[in-house]
Amino acid sequence: MKNALFSKLPASRIQSPTVTGKEKWLGYLLGPAGALLLNAVLATYLNVYYTDVLNLTPLWNGLFLTVFPIVSKVIDAITNVIMGQLIDHTRSKEGKARPWLLLSAFLVPLTGILLFTVPNGSNTVKAFWVMISYNLFYSFAYTIFNMSHNLMVPLSTRDTTQRGGLSVFNQITTIMMSGILVALVFPMVIMPMVGVRRESWIALMSVLSILALPLTLLEYFFTKERVTEEQNAASQAVEIPFRTQMKTIFTDKYMMLMYLYFFIYTIGMTLKNMGLVYYCNYVLGTYNDGRTQMLVSVIGGIPMGIGIFAVWPLAKRFGKRNVTMVGFILYAIGGLICWLFPANLVIVLAGQFIKNIGGLPCSYVFMALFADCLDHMEWKKHLRADGTAMSIYNIIAVAMVGIMTGVFNWLLAKAGYLAPFAAKSAQEAAQTLSQNGWLSQLPLEAIKPAADGTLTVALQQSAGVNWVITFAFVGVEVFTGLALVAILFFLRVEKDLSKMQSESTEQ
Repeated sequence: MKNALFSKLPASRIQSPTVTGKEKWLGYLLGPAGALLLNAVLATYLNVYYTDVLNLTPLWNGLFLTVFPIVSKVIDAITNVIMGQLIDHTRSKEGKARPWLLLSAFLVPLTGILLFTVPNGSNTVKAFWVMISYNLFYSFAYTIFNMSHNLMVPLSTRDTTQRGGLSVFNQITTIMMSGILVALVFPMVIMPMVGVRRESWIALMSVLSILALPLTLLEYFFTKERVTEEQNAASQAVEIPFRTQMKTIFTDKYMMLMYLYFFIYTIGMTLKNMGLVYYCNYVLGTYNDGRTQMLVSVIGGIPMGIGIFAVWPLAKRFGKRNVTMVGFILYAIGGLICWLFPANLVIVLAGQFIKNIGGLPCSYVFMALFADCLDHMEWKKHLRADGTAMSIYNIIAVAMVGIMTGVFNWLLAKAGYLAPFAAKSAQEAAQTLSQNGWLSQLPLEAIKPAADGTLTVALQQSAGVNWVITFAFVGVEVFTGLALVAILFFLRVEKDLSKMQSESTEQ
């Protein structure tokens, strides 16, 4: 089936049969930067916007921020299945995943802006807008981008060395560019400036959303689907029933191990991302102090820069699986150090450094391992189901993000989380504190006012709230790290991979 929607597409600027430098730098490093940066900011701060700016934590006795993310991710899971089928049934001269990148370039910015332009009104109006805008972004626009973007490495080439290099470049944007901005610029400069002022949040996120448009177009024009072209040339682009695709995927032991691996990894990663800002604001530092979150993220993230040069040579010599296994042992050790001394800044920074060294292999070579599993499945079952396989991968991601977000918000609500509030003067803040029986985290005279004189007053949290936040950020990944070591022990897909790829192309 050839999609009429994609019958006349602009041609890729990449024509080489092998991966080029321009492809790496523009298509895989710079191109995804806009959408991935937006997603990284949302992963860290969207829930903060809901709890601290819109003050939705108490809504429906804490149930709204618990139930709505889970329900939304059910919708997201369904759209991922649909998107996977659309990709697998897309036939165009520009490939089957890349055309959808072009469409997402326009949808992601528009829906990203809608996430924050929640109208003033009753809580019911706010809740309705949040639910609609959240699903327009995550279940529709970002699903289209994420599915097509993640498939570019597996579809780019069969050469494992070139594919591994692309996997590294693909992650540099997420880990370095997005990480530096979210970890350094946001906590030090931007968050103290915007505080809990809604208008400032809207302006900030509108700029980030619009930035995704030209950069995603860059990813479209400077990538190439060589595996798809190879299949088309060999007349292998046959229609495969959905049931056959699902049976093929769920009877391949290595694909199932990869899905289990990603399932457990996503639980830990989601809770860590959810807890980061709250942990730095209440357990390790003070609210938007401009220092604590920057130190935790940047010092802990320094190993990610080292990984650009170190991970792939180590993976080629010792194997992607083996290097990742050793990494997760360090990952668990670093997390345990932080958990034992959660309020000691120096020890936490040391633990974060160790943990992120351990996380290097997973961060940079995961998609290359996933591509190896797709090649193994093709060799063993004589078919490729890239879109369907990626839809299952994305379903795991979105489902666990939704469930863990709901769990985290539920635990916060039950523990009695108190959102900060804005006041026009110290006298107004003192009156609000007195009326509600709250205690300010800092003395009112020590709070720095914003440019317009507004004070953002954070409150002292209970021991129960702080325990929830600490477990989410540093505790849970101790257990997930050890579980991932056990799973990887059985993932031996790299053995005889070159032979399998050769046989697959000859079929």
